[in-house]
Amino acid sequence: MSDIALDRPSYLPPAVSDRAPTLVAALGLLIGFIAITLLVDLQQATLFAIGGGLGAALYHGSFGFTGGWRRMVVEKRGRAMRAQMLMIGVAAIAMMPLLAAGNIGGQPLVGAIGPVGVSVLVGAVIFGLGMQLGGGCGSGTLFTVGGGSSRMLVTLAFFIVGAVVGTAHLPWWLEQPNIGIVSIGQELGLGFGIAVTLLALALVALVTAIIERRVHGNIEQEPAPKRPSWSWLLYGPWPLVGAGLVLAILNIATLLVAGHPWSITYGFGLWGAKIADAAGLPVASWEFWTWPAQAQALHSSVLADNTSVMNFGIILGAGLAAALAGKFAPKAKIPFRSFLAAAIGGLLMGYGARLSFGCNIGALFSGIASGSLHGWLWFASAFVGSLIGIYARPLFGLDGLPRK
Repeated sequence: MSDIALDRPSYLPPAVSDRAPTLVAALGLLIGFIAITLLVDLQQATLFAIGGGLGAALYHGSFGFTGGWRRMVVEKRGRAMRAQMLMIGVAAIAMMPLLAAGNIGGQPLVGAIGPVGVSVLVGAVIFGLGMQLGGGCGSGTLFTVGGGSSRMLVTLAFFIVGAVVGTAHLPWWLEQPNIGIVSIGQELGLGFGIAVTLLALALVALVTAIIERRVHGNIEQEPAPKRPSWSWLLYGPWPLVGAGLVLAILNIATLLVAGHPWSITYGFGLWGAKIADAAGLPVASWEFWTWPAQAQALHSSVLADNTSVMNFGIILGAGLAAALAGKFAPKAKIPFRSFLAAAIGGLLMGYGARLSFGCNIGALFSGIASGSLHGWLWFASAFVGSLIGIYARPLFGLDGLPRK
C-alpha cells in the first residue's frame, strides 16, 4: 500500500481497492433492472430500483430498529427512536389519505393491515426477542447482508426457515381470539385519525426525550456530516433524520407503484417455501399456500413477487453504499455463541413475523402509517420482546444491559 493510500483523508471517495465491489453492486442493480423489465415489466423493475434506494438509505443512515431500541434501553439515548417516529409520521400524512381514496390513476391501493389479536401480540414479542439475538430486524438483516456481514447471512438463512414454519402454523394462530381489523382512519375519520396517529408518535418521541434529559441532562443532537460539501450524500454517513425522511418518501413511492406499502418478510417465507417445494416437501398442500394469492406466488417466478424484487434491490443498494463508503469487508469468522444467537434470532424473527403480519417494516412502519391499529399492538409487543432479548444477549457473549 502506498503512502498516499495511508494518508488518505476519510472524507475522500473510497480507494482503488473498493472499486471492485462498487462495480459489482452497480452492475447488479443495472442488470437486475433490465432483466426484470424484460422478464416481468417496468413496474416491477421500478420496485427493484426503489429497493435499491431503500438499501442505500438504510446503510448510509445505519437505520435499524434493533440498535436504536437497545440504545434507548441501555444508554437512555433516544435519537434513533425519535427519527423512527418522524419517519412513520411523514409517511402517515401521505399514506392515510391515499388509502382513504382507494386508488390513484386506476391503481388500487391497500394498506398494511392486520387483525388485532393474540397472533400479533405473541408473534411480535417473539420477533422482538429474536431481533436482539439475531442482531438486526427485517430491514436491518437485509442491509447488513448487503454490507458484507457474514453473521447476518446466518440470521437471514434461519429467518427464512422460521418464516416457512410460520406459514405452516398461521392458520391455527388466526383462530385465536382477535377483534378483527381496526382502521384508525375509518373509525375516527381521516383527519382525526391522522391527528391521533401523529399525536401518539409525538408522545413516544417526547417520552424518549424526557428520559434522556433526566439521565444525561441533555438531548443528543444529530452529528454534523463528516465529509465536506455534498459528498456525504454519495459516500455517507447520513444523519438519522435524513435517512428516515428518504425511507418515508420511498415507502410512499412503493404504495403508489405496487399498490401496497413496503414490506419485507413475506419474501423470506416465499423463498423458503420454494426451496422446500423443490426439495420435495409438500408445502403446496399446507393451508397457507393453498390460499389463492399464496398459491399463485408459490408457482410463479420469484421476480413476479413485489416484496422479493424489493428485497433483492435492498441488498444490492446496501452493497453499493457500503462499497462507496469503503466499508465493504466480509468477515467469515463467527464465534460459536454468536452463530448460535444469530440462528436462534433468525428462527424467532421469521416465525414471529409471519404470526404478526410483518416485521418492523411491514407491521410497524407500514402498519402504523396505514392507520392500522395492529401496528401499534406490534410496536408495544415487540418492544417488550426486545427488552427480554437485551437481557438475554450476554448469554451468547453479546453486549446487553450493563452490569451494576
